[in-house]
Amino acid sequence: MLYNIQSAVANFEYVLSFVSLGFVVIIPILTMKVIAEERRQKTDQLLYSLPITTSQIIIGKYLALLIVYLVPLVIISFYPLIFSRFGEVYLLTSYGSMFAFFMMGAAFMAIGMFISSLTDNLGFAAGIAIPVILLNYYSVPLAEYVSSTAIGSAVALIAAAVILGFVIRYLTRNDNLAFGVGAVLSIAIAGLFLTDSAGFEGLLPDIMTKLSLFERFYKFVNGVFDLTGIVYYVTVIVFFLFLSVQSLEKRRYN
Repeated sequence: MLYNIQSAVANFEYVLSFVSLGFVVIIPILTMKVIAEERRQKTDQLLYSLPITTSQIIIGKYLALLIVYLVPLVIISFYPLIFSRFGEVYLLTSYGSMFAFFMMGAAFMAIGMFISSLTDNLGFAAGIAIPVILLNYYSVPLAEYVSSTAIGSAVALIAAAVILGFVIRYLTRNDNLAFGVGAVLSIAIAGLFLTDSAGFEGLLPDIMTKLSLFERFYKFVNGVFDLTGIVYYVTVIVFFLFLSVQSLEKRRYN
């Protein structure tokens, strides 16, 4: 609200855009303890003894995070109505942006929860979450500086496939599965590059731009209700909650 008063603008979506970088601090603070603290104090063993599934544990913790996140959003949801009494406010854009802001935060919380599930060190959980969010925030500007050549894109994708193999190895302890996924993806990327190298031109910058959670949010700020952005947020949430479940399952049976 202070931003609107100082800038003499009634567009509340600009406020959300202005404060979105705050996720760099808010998300690590909210998520770093959610699972890492359980592991540090060994109370996760009590969770495993309960008559509930690992999925229910993860979903329960995630919903608790969302409630904490939702409370201040409910309060500020009255601001556009207040502003509308003193000037022209595009309520559809304001509330559409607010919904996208909630979805973006929910996606980052799923990512932060997964990071928290990987360690029992709170500092490490926060220390990884911060650069991950920062990298996502600056991914579009950084895309202008990365290689747009076909070979550069192919090498980056193969490196990502190898990293994915290591992640699968960590989560499943299955060397064959990890090697198989990494090898198959790497071979597929190499094969596509050899058959159609032109298709890899500018692919890496394009992927970096499309993976940005913030870039999807800015479309709502600009007055476009982007359904593909909502689908993307939901996909990120489901994917990282699934990884969190797998991370806990690995520890449960170890």
